[in-house]
Amino acid sequence: MSNSVDWQAVKYQQVFDDETRGIVRRMESDPDCTADDLEGTLRNLYIMDGANYDGRGPLQDIILAATIAAYERFISQIKTENVSIEKR
Repeated sequence: MSNSVDWQAVKYQQVFDDETRGIVRRMESDPDCTADDLEGTLRNLYIMDGANYDGRGPLQDIILAATIAAYERFISQIKTENVSIEKR
């Protein structure tokens, strides 16, 4: 793997992991937070992703893609697996 690809993969995984931990903390600290709330955040992330008229650059693209992926995966787990917060 070349260095240019390597830093991108490392950054993506770092952001994905950080976002996942942040979502878990959010749900643990706010008992009223639901999958619907997370879907609202995800909808806004999709809007941000589509609003790239001025060009974010590769780093911001990676950060946004990893953030979206973390929300998508977390919401999917909540809905399809009914995984409780304690099990994450």
